[in-house]
Amino acid sequence: MNKFVTEMRNSKSENLHERSVFEIIQLINKEDKVVADIVGEALPQIELVINKMIETIENGGRVIYFGAGTSGRLGVLDASECPPTFGVSPDVFKGVIAGGDSALRFAVENAEDSKELGVEDVNTHVVPKDLVVGIASSGQTPYVIGVVEQARKLGAYTVGLSCNPHSFLSDKVDIAVELPVGPEVITGSTRMKAGTAQKMVLNIFSTTTMIKTGKIYKNLMVNVQATNEKLRKRAASIISDLTGADEKKAREMNDIAQGDTRVAILMILFDVELEKAKSIIKKYNGNFVKAMQELSS
Repeated sequence: MNKFVTEMRNSKSENLHERSVFEIIQLINKEDKVVADIVGEALPQIELVINKMIETIENGGRVIYFGAGTSGRLGVLDASECPPTFGVSPDVFKGVIAGGDSALRFAVENAEDSKELGVEDVNTHVVPKDLVVGIASSGQTPYVIGVVEQARKLGAYTVGLSCNPHSFLSDKVDIAVELPVGPEVITGSTRMKAGTAQKMVLNIFSTTTMIKTGKIYKNLMVNVQATNEKLRKRAASIISDLTGADEKKAREMNDIAQGDTRVAILMILFDVELEKAKSIIKKYNGNFVKAMQELSS
């Protein structure tokens, strides 16, 4: 039997083909329930990672996820959702998948088995001030091992995210986050519990980092860029909520602010001109919370 827990057979799911649809989904649901608790046990390590991500971004670096297969797709997904959610550049959080973007939809043969490809991708995408997250359910994927080894050689900070305890990946990084969710309902299908656990942690990484770098105020997406009608409505609602302005006024000020919700809020709350509001936000590298604190003092 394979020593990796992610590859072991799950005794609770023997003879799946003989079970009814309801029995199968009941089992999957029951197994999924363990994931949040496992993530909860890893919160101390997750906190360390996030503090380092905050420091990295505030110093002009980026967070770059690397992975193969499901792990790579999850990294690209989380990174790609940061610009529309938090109004940041696509470079702040970036996802790289073994085999390139075509691997998002189609399996790229042997890409995950190549340490050399991992080295090449790091040399293409990483500079020393970046933070690299290697994502591998097994904790042994050669591509990801190649990534973190090369990233450390370049001087970048490294994080490992895996679903096996005491994994090979964990020994290769500055901080390891291990999520031992146990054997999958379908043996080795780490798109299930392992993938769910990784998705949860990646969400926590990016969301908390963006909150603490001033992209969220209270629980509102103040950094949203109003580039379509849905987002214009959301922006107007946020402006109204925080300033007390009616919808018409909120939309007018957001138009003046060229769709930058933060600027519109500052202009209304503190009665400042457009350029003044923009300059204060720029002064704090886009940190709306710090801009608010200066104008409130």
